[in-house]
Amino acid sequence: MDKLDIPLKNLAGIGPKTLQLLEKTGIQKPADLLRFYPIDYEIFAPPMPIGSVKAGMFCAVRAQIYTAPGSFGFGKNAIISFRVRDDSGSLRISYFHAPYIKSSIRQGEEKIFRGRIRDGGGYGLSMDQPEMLDPSVYEEMINSIWPLYGLPKGLSQKRFRGIMKEVLAGLSSDYHTRNMDLLPASYMDPAWPDSLTALQQIHFPDSRDMLEKARSRLVLEEFTMFILRVRLLRQENGRKENPCPMPKRALSDRAASLLPYGLTGAQKRSVEEIEKDLEGDKRMSRLLQGDVGSGKTAVALLALLKAADNAYQGAFMAPTEVLAEQHFSKISALLENWQLPLKTVLLTSSVRGAARREALRLIESGEGRIVIGTHALIQEGVSFHRLGLVITDEQHRFGVRQRNLLGEKGEMPHMLVMSATPIPRTLAIILYGDLDVSLLDEMPAGRQPIKNAVVTPAYRENAYRLILREIKAGHQAYIICPLVEEGESLEAENVEDYSRHLRHIFPADVNVERLHGRLKSEEKNRIMRDFAAGRIQVLVSTTVVEVGVDVPGATVIMIENAERFGLAQLHQLRGRVGRGKAQSYAIFVDGSGKKEKNKRLAVMAATNDGFKIAEEDLKLRGPGDLFGVRQSGEMHFALGDIYQDHAILLKAAELAGRILKHDPMLKAPEHGALRKNVIEYSPENLSL
Repeated sequence: MDKLDIPLKNLAGIGPKTLQLLEKTGIQKPADLLRFYPIDYEIFAPPMPIGSVKAGMFCAVRAQIYTAPGSFGFGKNAIISFRVRDDSGSLRISYFHAPYIKSSIRQGEEKIFRGRIRDGGGYGLSMDQPEMLDPSVYEEMINSIWPLYGLPKGLSQKRFRGIMKEVLAGLSSDYHTRNMDLLPASYMDPAWPDSLTALQQIHFPDSRDMLEKARSRLVLEEFTMFILRVRLLRQENGRKENPCPMPKRALSDRAASLLPYGLTGAQKRSVEEIEKDLEGDKRMSRLLQGDVGSGKTAVALLALLKAADNAYQGAFMAPTEVLAEQHFSKISALLENWQLPLKTVLLTSSVRGAARREALRLIESGEGRIVIGTHALIQEGVSFHRLGLVITDEQHRFGVRQRNLLGEKGEMPHMLVMSATPIPRTLAIILYGDLDVSLLDEMPAGRQPIKNAVVTPAYRENAYRLILREIKAGHQAYIICPLVEEGESLEAENVEDYSRHLRHIFPADVNVERLHGRLKSEEKNRIMRDFAAGRIQVLVSTTVVEVGVDVPGATVIMIENAERFGLAQLHQLRGRVGRGKAQSYAIFVDGSGKKEKNKRLAVMAATNDGFKIAEEDLKLRGPGDLFGVRQSGEMHFALGDIYQDHAILLKAAELAGRILKHDPMLKAPEHGALRKNVIEYSPENLSL
């Protein structure tokens, strides 16, 4: 077994508790660990004079301990407190739940204290739980760059860095001899670092310059792999004659008129383009790109009906169970209302026992004409009778191999992939190459525009009153936080603390629940089902709801620390509301503390048009701040940002073209690692 794929428990020094905490973050093997990138970096700045520090600052001071440590409380709950001073002033230092530290504090000694300053009221400025270091030790640390990771409670930054260093050190000996570089050196400018060096420098940079080069190399890999996946999909499909011809028939001709609402001009145009493909000489390979709420599902349904009308089966693969269930319920209800004798089948990992056996029987016999599900559709044991059309929702979440596995269950069926991420046309051409694109750039009539506001944290009480008013009117709210739990050295709202706070300030009959990626799948699905059913009034969540279910009752979304997100991601999140007839509201809380107006958030306040936002994002995005929280999320790249890194995106497109020209199916030995990540790609299993 590849040493990157061995279980973490086989590594020395990782015990059961650490293993459990790592698994909470989705890390199950060394390959996952290496691609668990820092979310921030800290630079050890020179110490500041006490007289110049202010409440809220995270800083280091060099000071003398001038009072003996006092102890308040008993045992492990004791608070150790003392004062320190330099020539410019004094500061109170406190340690909680650490009685052992008292013996290491000696009056008259000079130390470096590093932590966050707070206003201690009558005690003056204070620093709680600071790092305490010898000046000689800190002198060597000044201006060094240390990574910060988004870790669960119980797993310290120091412990995680130690594990990361061990894994990186273990790779050095045989990395190059085993051909593990994703992009072989023959394609690369000698000035670029190789993959291993890039990984070492992204985690433990020697300098800002090396960090920038490492990040660029890893972003180039991400973009190149994405473009290769899309082009291989197109390349595979482009060689095929139409194996599943679907001429016009009675149902597909009148299906649009059966819908309970009229189609927009963009929907009609997209339907015509898809129908032309299905009736044509070549196998369809089309991207349906539309803004949040632009009606992609209606277009997909009409395509599924055309397939069923021609005695083919259509499969609709969604990224989550809850979304698959919602598509199934909506489509089943419409077919029942129309009195159409078309059997719809749902298959997810939650469908078990007799229900699963019946679903498999309906799919294999062909009685199930429209099949909706998740990754469960591509598992062994799922056999289609006559699969003619495959639709994947949120296409960037599925790899070439996953789509092909579903396609292999039929005689090379037509492929329609959907994306709700509006991006500028210039970038779309680079990303999707010559993939046929249908664009939904109009919104259905009858929906009220979302009212937007950019506010400071001081507005929260007003926002809570708005949320309570909406709840009394029978509606629901989302509150989005960037962190799961309180993070070391990171000042941002977190889901766990925020949800507990709301339960205390909201009335007891308001059901507040929390949602984040560290919960088990069953728990996440239960919470989303309860929210969709109206049993939860306030959902405090991370961005896992970005690709969520349709909850018409949700009318308010408040996004904390909105300055930490990219515009496209903010727009996706805002799309969780405004899906019903009631007026909806989006509140963007700017927690930066800066007085000047945030230009990016001003764009969100000014328009609800995703394509306008994407164009503005491209104009506003500069070279980026490597030491800030990454303002991305677009296209779900781990590091890359299609706006900030569009120059690298161009390079990746050129590189993908060169690779495929020399090796169209990535079969050459030097492309072994690349093939593993492109052909056999799974977003949950990215390795070197």
